[in-house]
Amino acid sequence: MIRRILLTAALVGASVLVVPGSPAQARACRIDHECVTTYYSDSSHTTVMGEKLESCSGTVYTWGVRSGYPTFVESPC
Repeated sequence: MIRRILLTAALVGASVLVVPGSPAQARACRIDHECVTTYYSDSSHTTVMGEKLESCSGTVYTWGVRSGYPTFVESPC
């Protein structure tokens, strides 16, 4: 019985290590705010890969690629 418990615990522990995490997602823009999310190629934030602008009117403009290194700026309207 103890062998089964230890085997199950070992399999669960190994599966947690194997499953990759998902990339960080940018947070949602609040109502009555303008938000700009800029996506960079790496953690040094030197090369911009894409951008998302959420205007005060609710229109969303995007260009480029959404990478795993975003920055988020939120300003009240």
